[in-house]
Amino acid sequence: SRQHILMKQAQYINFIIKTEAYTMNKNIVVALGHSALGRTFPEQKEAAKNAASAIADLASAKFNIVITHSNGPQVGMIHSAMAEFSRLEPSNTVAPMSICSAMSQGYIGYDLQNEIRTELLNRGIYKPVATIITQVRVDPFDTAFSYPGKLIGRYMTEEEAKAEEKKGNHVAYEEGKGYRRIIAAPRPMEIYELDSIKTLMEAGQIVIAAGGGGIPVLQQGTRLKGASAVIEKDVTSACLAEELDADILLLLTGVEKVCLDFGTPSEKQLDSMTVEEATKYIEEKQFSSGAMLPKVEAAVSFASSSPARKSIITSIDTALDGIMGKTGTVITC
Repeated sequence: SRQHILMKQAQYINFIIKTEAYTMNKNIVVALGHSALGRTFPEQKEAAKNAASAIADLASAKFNIVITHSNGPQVGMIHSAMAEFSRLEPSNTVAPMSICSAMSQGYIGYDLQNEIRTELLNRGIYKPVATIITQVRVDPFDTAFSYPGKLIGRYMTEEEAKAEEKKGNHVAYEEGKGYRRIIAAPRPMEIYELDSIKTLMEAGQIVIAAGGGGIPVLQQGTRLKGASAVIEKDVTSACLAEELDADILLLLTGVEKVCLDFGTPSEKQLDSMTVEEATKYIEEKQFSSGAMLPKVEAAVSFASSSPARKSIITSIDTALDGIMGKTGTVITC
Protein backbone atom coordinates (compact mmCIF):
# COMPACT_ATOMS: atom_id res chain seq x y z
CA SER A 1 0.00 0.00 0.00
CA ARG A 2 0.99 3.64 -0.41
CA GLN A 3 1.09 4.09 3.35
CA HIS A 4 3.43 1.09 3.69
CA ILE A 5 5.75 2.47 0.97
CA LEU A 6 5.84 5.91 2.63
CA MET A 7 6.66 4.29 5.98
CA LYS A 8 9.53 2.31 4.44
CA GLN A 9 10.87 5.44 2.78
CA ALA A 10 10.72 7.32 6.08
CA GLN A 11 12.59 4.48 7.83
CA TYR A 12 15.30 4.53 5.14
CA ILE A 13 15.71 8.31 5.34
CA ASN A 14 15.92 8.08 9.13
CA PHE A 15 18.62 5.39 8.80
CA ILE A 16 20.65 7.60 6.42
CA ILE A 17 20.36 10.59 8.78
CA LYS A 18 21.48 8.50 11.76
CA THR A 19 24.36 6.99 9.76
CA GLU A 20 25.60 10.39 8.60
CA ALA A 21 25.24 11.86 12.08
CA TYR A 22 27.39 9.02 13.44
CA THR A 23 30.06 9.06 10.73
CA MET A 24 30.19 12.66 9.47
CA ASN A 25 33.77 13.98 9.45
CA LYS A 26 35.12 11.10 11.52
CA ASN A 27 38.63 9.97 10.67
CA ILE A 28 39.13 6.29 10.07
CA VAL A 29 42.22 4.22 9.26
CA VAL A 30 41.33 1.04 7.37
CA ALA A 31 43.94 -1.74 7.47
CA LEU A 32 43.52 -4.27 4.65
CA GLY A 33 44.92 -7.73 5.40
CA HIS A 34 46.23 -10.50 3.14
CA SER A 35 42.72 -11.73 2.35
CA ALA A 36 41.82 -8.33 0.92
CA LEU A 37 44.55 -8.45 -1.73
CA GLY A 38 45.10 -12.02 -2.95
CA ARG A 39 48.45 -13.55 -3.83
CA THR A 40 48.80 -13.30 -7.63
CA PHE A 41 48.27 -10.56 -10.25
CA PRO A 42 44.75 -11.79 -11.21
CA GLU A 43 43.79 -12.50 -7.59
CA GLN A 44 44.88 -9.03 -6.51
CA LYS A 45 42.96 -7.37 -9.34
CA GLU A 46 39.76 -9.16 -8.32
CA ALA A 47 40.35 -8.68 -4.60
CA ALA A 48 40.96 -4.95 -5.12
CA LYS A 49 37.46 -4.66 -6.62
CA ASN A 50 35.96 -6.20 -3.48
CA ALA A 51 38.06 -3.91 -1.28
CA ALA A 52 36.95 -0.91 -3.36
CA SER A 53 33.31 -1.74 -2.67
CA ALA A 54 33.94 -1.75 1.10
CA ILE A 55 35.88 1.53 0.92
CA ALA A 56 33.13 3.14 -1.19
CA ASP A 57 30.58 2.14 1.47
CA LEU A 58 32.65 4.02 4.04
CA ALA A 59 33.07 7.01 1.71
CA SER A 60 29.29 7.09 1.22
CA ALA A 61 28.98 7.24 5.01
CA LYS A 62 31.09 10.44 4.99
CA PHE A 63 34.23 9.13 6.69
CA ASN A 64 37.64 10.69 6.14
CA ILE A 65 39.57 7.60 5.04
CA VAL A 66 43.21 6.54 5.10
CA ILE A 67 43.98 3.01 3.91
CA THR A 68 46.93 0.83 4.87
CA HIS A 69 47.51 -2.62 3.45
CA SER A 70 49.47 -5.83 3.69
CA ASN A 71 52.17 -6.63 1.14
CA GLY A 72 53.46 -10.01 2.34
CA PRO A 73 52.95 -12.14 -0.78
CA GLN A 74 53.65 -9.22 -3.12
CA VAL A 75 56.95 -8.08 -1.62
CA GLY A 76 58.12 -11.71 -1.49
CA MET A 77 57.23 -12.15 -5.16
CA ILE A 78 59.09 -8.96 -6.09
CA HIS A 79 62.13 -9.94 -4.02
CA SER A 80 62.23 -13.39 -5.66
CA ALA A 81 61.87 -11.91 -9.15
CA MET A 82 64.65 -9.38 -8.57
CA ALA A 83 66.92 -12.05 -7.09
CA GLU A 84 66.34 -14.27 -10.12
CA PHE A 85 67.04 -11.36 -12.45
CA SER A 86 70.37 -10.70 -10.72
CA ARG A 87 71.23 -14.40 -11.07
CA LEU A 88 70.55 -14.30 -14.81
CA GLU A 89 72.25 -10.92 -15.21
CA PRO A 90 75.23 -10.92 -12.79
CA SER A 91 76.01 -7.28 -13.60
CA ASN A 92 72.77 -6.32 -11.82
CA THR A 93 72.92 -6.51 -8.03
CA VAL A 94 70.09 -7.92 -5.96
CA ALA A 95 67.46 -5.26 -5.16
CA PRO A 96 67.52 -4.22 -1.47
CA MET A 97 64.42 -4.97 0.60
CA SER A 98 63.66 -1.24 0.83
CA ILE A 99 63.35 -1.04 -2.97
CA CYS A 100 61.19 -4.18 -3.06
CA SER A 101 58.92 -2.60 -0.41
CA ALA A 102 58.66 0.61 -2.45
CA MET A 103 57.77 -1.40 -5.56
CA SER A 104 55.05 -3.27 -3.68
CA GLN A 105 53.54 0.00 -2.36
CA GLY A 106 53.34 1.42 -5.89
CA TYR A 107 52.00 -1.75 -7.47
CA ILE A 108 49.33 -2.42 -4.84
CA GLY A 109 48.42 1.27 -4.59
CA TYR A 110 47.96 1.39 -8.36
CA ASP A 111 45.38 -1.42 -8.31
CA LEU A 112 43.58 -0.12 -5.20
CA GLN A 113 43.31 3.53 -6.21
CA ASN A 114 42.04 2.68 -9.70
CA GLU A 115 39.41 0.24 -8.42
CA ILE A 116 38.29 2.65 -5.66
CA ARG A 117 38.08 5.53 -8.16
CA THR A 118 35.96 3.39 -10.51
CA GLU A 119 33.63 2.25 -7.72
CA LEU A 120 33.14 5.80 -6.44
CA LEU A 121 32.39 7.20 -9.90
CA ASN A 122 29.93 4.36 -10.55
CA ARG A 123 28.09 5.50 -7.41
CA GLY A 124 28.15 9.14 -8.48
CA ILE A 125 30.77 10.12 -5.90
CA TYR A 126 33.72 12.32 -6.89
CA LYS A 127 36.52 11.88 -4.38
CA PRO A 128 40.18 11.80 -5.43
CA VAL A 129 42.27 8.77 -4.41
CA ALA A 130 46.04 9.05 -3.94
CA THR A 131 48.84 6.63 -3.03
CA ILE A 132 51.71 7.93 -0.89
CA ILE A 133 55.02 6.05 -0.99
CA THR A 134 55.64 6.00 2.76
CA GLN A 135 58.93 5.74 4.66
CA VAL A 136 59.04 4.80 8.33
CA ARG A 137 62.02 5.37 10.61
CA VAL A 138 63.27 2.40 12.61
CA ASP A 139 65.90 2.22 15.34
CA PRO A 140 69.22 0.73 14.13
CA PHE A 141 69.66 -0.69 17.64
CA ASP A 142 66.25 -2.40 17.69
CA THR A 143 66.78 -5.94 19.03
CA ALA A 144 64.83 -7.27 16.03
CA PHE A 145 67.98 -6.81 13.93
CA SER A 146 69.79 -9.28 16.21
CA TYR A 147 66.89 -11.74 16.23
CA PRO A 148 65.23 -11.62 12.77
CA GLY A 149 61.90 -13.43 12.54
CA LYS A 150 60.19 -12.65 9.21
CA LEU A 151 60.49 -15.18 6.37
CA ILE A 152 60.75 -13.66 2.92
CA GLY A 153 61.21 -14.76 -0.70
CA ARG A 154 61.46 -18.12 -2.41
CA TYR A 155 62.76 -21.44 -1.08
CA MET A 156 66.47 -22.02 -1.64
CA THR A 157 68.79 -25.00 -1.83
CA GLU A 158 71.39 -25.54 0.89
CA GLU A 159 74.08 -24.19 -1.44
CA GLU A 160 72.10 -21.01 -2.13
CA ALA A 161 71.41 -20.60 1.58
CA LYS A 162 75.13 -20.78 2.39
CA ALA A 163 75.79 -18.13 -0.26
CA GLU A 164 73.22 -15.88 1.44
CA GLU A 165 74.89 -16.39 4.82
CA LYS A 166 78.26 -15.43 3.32
CA LYS A 167 76.67 -12.10 2.35
CA GLY A 168 75.73 -11.58 6.01
CA ASN A 169 72.06 -12.49 5.56
CA HIS A 170 70.09 -14.82 7.84
CA VAL A 171 68.36 -17.95 6.58
CA ALA A 172 66.01 -20.48 8.18
CA TYR A 173 65.21 -24.07 7.24
CA GLU A 174 61.64 -25.32 6.87
CA GLU A 175 61.25 -29.08 7.08
CA GLY A 176 60.50 -30.63 3.70
CA LYS A 177 60.57 -27.29 1.88
CA GLY A 178 64.06 -25.84 2.01
CA TYR A 179 65.72 -22.63 3.14
CA ARG A 180 64.31 -19.11 3.11
CA ARG A 181 65.73 -15.71 3.86
CA ILE A 182 64.74 -14.37 7.27
CA ILE A 183 64.84 -10.66 8.10
CA ALA A 184 64.18 -8.30 10.99
CA ALA A 185 60.81 -6.76 11.87
CA PRO A 186 61.69 -3.64 13.93
CA ARG A 187 59.07 -1.36 15.46
CA PRO A 188 58.07 1.85 13.69
CA MET A 189 59.30 5.09 15.25
CA GLU A 190 58.31 7.90 12.87
CA ILE A 191 56.23 8.17 9.69
CA TYR A 192 58.03 10.67 7.47
CA GLU A 193 55.17 11.41 5.08
CA LEU A 194 52.66 12.00 7.90
CA ASP A 195 52.07 15.68 7.03
CA SER A 196 51.33 14.82 3.38
CA ILE A 197 48.91 12.07 4.41
CA LYS A 198 47.14 14.38 6.87
CA THR A 199 46.90 17.24 4.34
CA LEU A 200 45.32 15.02 1.69
CA MET A 201 42.92 13.44 4.18
CA GLU A 202 41.79 16.85 5.47
CA ALA A 203 41.28 17.95 1.84
CA GLY A 204 38.70 15.17 1.45
CA GLN A 205 40.85 12.72 -0.49
CA ILE A 206 41.07 8.99 0.17
CA VAL A 207 44.71 8.21 0.93
CA ILE A 208 46.53 4.88 0.54
CA ALA A 209 49.66 4.98 2.70
CA ALA A 210 52.17 2.99 4.77
CA GLY A 211 51.68 -0.09 2.59
CA GLY A 212 53.27 -3.18 4.09
CA GLY A 213 53.98 -1.24 7.28
CA GLY A 214 55.98 1.36 5.37
CA ILE A 215 59.49 1.25 3.92
CA PRO A 216 61.84 0.83 6.91
CA VAL A 217 64.59 3.46 6.82
CA LEU A 218 67.47 4.57 9.01
CA GLN A 219 68.10 8.27 9.44
CA GLN A 220 71.69 9.26 8.69
CA GLY A 221 71.97 13.04 8.96
CA THR A 222 69.71 14.46 6.25
CA ARG A 223 69.68 11.17 4.33
CA LEU A 224 67.29 8.25 4.75
CA LYS A 225 68.87 4.84 4.12
CA GLY A 226 66.72 1.77 3.46
CA ALA A 227 66.98 -0.97 6.09
CA SER A 228 67.05 -4.68 5.34
CA ALA A 229 63.82 -5.31 7.21
CA VAL A 230 60.04 -5.27 7.10
CA ILE A 231 57.65 -3.61 9.55
CA GLU A 232 54.52 -5.26 10.88
CA LYS A 233 51.71 -3.59 8.94
CA ASP A 234 49.17 -3.57 11.77
CA VAL A 235 51.61 -1.94 14.20
CA THR A 236 52.25 0.91 11.75
CA SER A 237 48.49 1.18 11.13
CA ALA A 238 47.90 1.77 14.84
CA CYS A 239 50.70 4.36 14.97
CA LEU A 240 49.34 6.14 11.90
CA ALA A 241 45.80 6.15 13.33
CA GLU A 242 47.09 7.78 16.53
CA GLU A 243 49.10 10.40 14.65
CA LEU A 244 46.09 11.27 12.46
CA ASP A 245 43.89 11.53 15.57
CA ALA A 246 41.58 8.93 14.05
CA ASP A 247 38.37 7.97 15.77
CA ILE A 248 38.42 4.36 14.56
CA LEU A 249 41.02 1.82 13.51
CA LEU A 250 39.24 -0.72 11.29
CA LEU A 251 41.24 -3.92 10.81
CA LEU A 252 39.78 -5.98 7.95
CA THR A 253 40.63 -9.65 7.82
CA GLY A 254 39.24 -13.00 6.67
CA VAL A 255 36.82 -13.55 9.58
CA GLU A 256 33.80 -11.59 10.78
CA LYS A 257 34.74 -11.67 14.47
CA VAL A 258 37.70 -12.48 16.69
CA CYS A 259 37.35 -15.92 18.26
CA LEU A 260 38.60 -17.63 21.38
CA ASP A 261 39.75 -21.24 20.94
CA PHE A 262 39.68 -20.70 17.18
CA GLY A 263 39.21 -23.85 15.12
CA THR A 264 38.21 -26.02 18.09
CA PRO A 265 34.81 -27.38 19.21
CA SER A 266 34.77 -24.73 21.96
CA GLU A 267 35.30 -21.82 19.55
CA LYS A 268 33.58 -18.66 20.75
CA GLN A 269 33.06 -15.45 18.79
CA LEU A 270 33.63 -12.16 20.61
CA ASP A 271 31.38 -9.13 20.06
CA SER A 272 33.64 -6.91 22.15
CA MET A 273 36.76 -6.83 24.31
CA THR A 274 38.18 -4.29 26.68
CA VAL A 275 41.89 -3.56 26.44
CA GLU A 276 42.34 -5.43 29.71
CA GLU A 277 40.47 -8.50 28.43
CA ALA A 278 42.33 -8.50 25.11
CA THR A 279 45.67 -8.26 26.93
CA LYS A 280 44.72 -11.26 29.07
CA TYR A 281 43.79 -13.29 25.97
CA ILE A 282 47.14 -12.37 24.38
CA GLU A 283 48.98 -13.59 27.49
CA GLU A 284 46.97 -16.83 27.28
CA LYS A 285 48.21 -17.22 23.64
CA GLN A 286 44.67 -17.29 22.27
CA PHE A 287 45.72 -15.72 18.96
CA SER A 288 47.96 -17.06 16.21
CA SER A 289 51.20 -15.10 15.81
CA GLY A 290 50.98 -15.24 12.01
CA ALA A 291 47.36 -14.16 11.75
CA MET A 292 45.15 -12.63 14.44
CA LEU A 293 47.76 -11.73 17.08
CA PRO A 294 49.23 -8.65 15.28
CA LYS A 295 45.70 -7.32 14.66
CA VAL A 296 44.65 -7.68 18.30
CA GLU A 297 47.91 -6.11 19.50
CA ALA A 298 47.42 -3.16 17.12
CA ALA A 299 43.78 -2.84 18.19
CA VAL A 300 44.84 -2.75 21.86
CA SER A 301 47.57 -0.18 21.17
CA PHE A 302 45.18 2.22 19.44
CA ALA A 303 42.18 1.74 21.74
CA SER A 304 44.32 2.23 24.87
CA SER A 305 45.61 5.60 23.59
CA SER A 306 42.30 7.36 24.37
CA PRO A 307 38.86 6.50 25.79
CA ALA A 308 37.37 8.28 22.76
CA ARG A 309 38.99 5.83 20.32
CA LYS A 310 38.03 2.30 19.40
CA SER A 311 39.32 -0.50 17.21
CA ILE A 312 37.14 -2.86 15.18
CA ILE A 313 38.20 -6.20 13.72
CA THR A 314 35.92 -7.73 11.09
CA SER A 315 35.71 -9.13 7.58
CA ILE A 316 36.11 -6.93 4.52
CA ASP A 317 32.60 -8.00 3.48
CA THR A 318 31.11 -6.61 6.71
CA ALA A 319 33.14 -3.38 7.00
CA LEU A 320 30.24 -0.91 7.18
CA ASP A 321 28.15 -3.23 9.39
CA GLY A 322 31.14 -3.45 11.71
CA ILE A 323 31.34 0.35 11.90
CA MET A 324 27.62 0.56 12.65
CA GLY A 325 27.89 -1.97 15.49
CA LYS A 326 26.02 -4.77 13.73
CA THR A 327 28.95 -7.22 13.67
CA GLY A 328 32.68 -7.50 14.19
CA THR A 329 34.69 -7.36 17.42
CA VAL A 330 35.01 -3.94 19.07
CA ILE A 331 38.01 -3.18 21.30
CA THR A 332 37.69 -0.24 23.69
CA CYS A 333 39.71 1.18 26.57
